[in-house]
Amino acid sequence: MNTFFCSDSSRQIGEKLIGSATNYETYILVECPPPWTTEAFDSKWVPSNLKTLVEEVKRAKLPIRFLLIANDKSHKIEQTTLLIYQKQKGLNHGYQKFEFFLPNIEQVAGTVKKFLRGRNTDYEQQKSSTRDILICTHGSHDKCCARYGNPFYFSAQNTISYLNLENLRIWRSSHFGGHRFAPTMIDLPEGRYYGALEQDSLKAILTRTGDINCLNQVYRGWGILPTPLQILEKELIIHYGWDWFNYKVAGKIVEQSLDNNTVLAELTFAKNTGALYTCQAKLVKDESKALQIKSSCNAQHNSVVVQYTVASLWLEAQKMVSLSA
Repeated sequence: MNTFFCSDSSRQIGEKLIGSATNYETYILVECPPPWTTEAFDSKWVPSNLKTLVEEVKRAKLPIRFLLIANDKSHKIEQTTLLIYQKQKGLNHGYQKFEFFLPNIEQVAGTVKKFLRGRNTDYEQQKSSTRDILICTHGSHDKCCARYGNPFYFSAQNTISYLNLENLRIWRSSHFGGHRFAPTMIDLPEGRYYGALEQDSLKAILTRTGDINCLNQVYRGWGILPTPLQILEKELIIHYGWDWFNYKVAGKIVEQSLDNNTVLAELTFAKNTGALYTCQAKLVKDESKALQIKSSCNAQHNSVVVQYTVASLWLEAQKMVSLSA
């Protein structure tokens, strides 16, 4: 009997989580009651037209992530929630949300196709400023998400209820990567990823209070940024504290060596006052901290995980900008 749990192994060897958030232009979240099969879109409630669309997007290597989501009401209601989160250009806080209530899951594929082509859909877009918290409970994909994701999801419901937070929904989600960091979470519309969570760190993230240094243990990175920029952004979070989450940010890789061992990364951010700053950092792959690890419970072989470290950092004030947009 295989008693190996990738999440336990990752914690035991002290793997750092930062830089493990995946980078997508668009998230498409489809409400669909569990149980979900190993490959979520092979599940019995997923219609063939939606499965075909997911396969076409995958083949075309488009930067789009499809996920199944569900909550405790999903199997009781006569409608399907479709959430589309799209990356914004320029300085921003994260993703823009588009929400639709469809009569059933059969309408999802057609609605998504029209949306991606920039055409009007047959269904009215819902206006809401709701924050969507996704917790991976996809145990058929990796058993750590059942072992740690499921109990965390139930405890998180109690935490949210206790904190009396409004405009916040919590969802079970199919696999979105990094199950060795279970329990894992995406906070949308920001698109920030977290892992190895406990209820205390969840409370800090949801309320943006408490010791900011807790993010050193649980923050995986911001999904709008490539890996090296995720590492730089975490340094700035620790420096500026919870205020950072209110800043508008844009990032880019300025230079990258051919072997990817060194990266010159740049983040531009606007404070609430309108002051604009540019931060550049040289990031270097630290081979001395490379880890041999099984990336999932079912992995046959070890993978090598190498982290970037910030070798040098420059911060420069720019000018005042209008933040009315």
